[in-house]
Amino acid sequence: MPIALTQSQIDTFHQDGFVIVENVLDAATIAAARARFEPLFAGDFETGLEPDEWNWRAGSSPPDVTRQICNGWKADRTIAAIVTRADIGEACARSRGWPGARLNQDNVIWKPPGTKALGFHQDDSYQDWIVPNEMMTCWMTLDDTRAEGGTIEYVRSSHRWPLSPPIEKFHAPDDPLADMEQAANRAGVAEPEIVAIEVSAGSAVLHHGRTWHGSRENSGDTPRRSVVAHCMSSAARFHETNVSPVYSRYRRQGTAEMDESFFPVLWRGDGVVQGIDEDPEQQR
Repeated sequence: MPIALTQSQIDTFHQDGFVIVENVLDAATIAAARARFEPLFAGDFETGLEPDEWNWRAGSSPPDVTRQICNGWKADRTIAAIVTRADIGEACARSRGWPGARLNQDNVIWKPPGTKALGFHQDDSYQDWIVPNEMMTCWMTLDDTRAEGGTIEYVRSSHRWPLSPPIEKFHAPDDPLADMEQAANRAGVAEPEIVAIEVSAGSAVLHHGRTWHGSRENSGDTPRRSVVAHCMSSAARFHETNVSPVYSRYRRQGTAEMDESFFPVLWRGDGVVQGIDEDPEQQR
């Protein structure tokens, strides 16, 4: 269902660094996306293309580690249909005052019962390869979420803190709050307020690239699956000297401009959107 942020929701976003939006995915979309998780993590890629990052593989990775794929949209058409939605781009662009929004990357995240934490971090800490180095995220859950189930958690108003470097350990840290607590201390915040997102399947959260967030161990008895669209400004360009070992491979020789084939524009205020080709055969 299309996202149409109210002024009250935009105000909440600017105050807290995140805002909940309900009924973003309908039942059919949720069911279709859930059905793609096992094939994706087993290496069954519908388009024939591997994701850019594939952090958990069936049969070889530890069973208690949170499973993550980055840029599943390149491998799977169901994921692509979710993360390239124009309304997601528009919501991200309008919230940040951008002229438009393009997809930076997506995440496909799967936390079965017993899987470990993801460290609390700021997304913008990993964006020094783009200009401007800022991100806006739409996190969408495919399952009802509970605090004990390893749901995503946000530190309220932490988008106002200084930007920190990448955290010491992202996957399965001993203390997922350690880097965040050090950042809070540097920001003069004695008691950071952590908000566990407990929402129904199909709900979304939009969050600022500097908002501290993460997820703890899934100590519940049901999986927690989510699809995430990370957006950047439609005007974003590659940094002239800083290099991402993964994403700078898509930079064309002689230009800092981004290619629509790899970083599709989802929405622009002037109405000019090129986006990904709708013919699946053209995505091979």
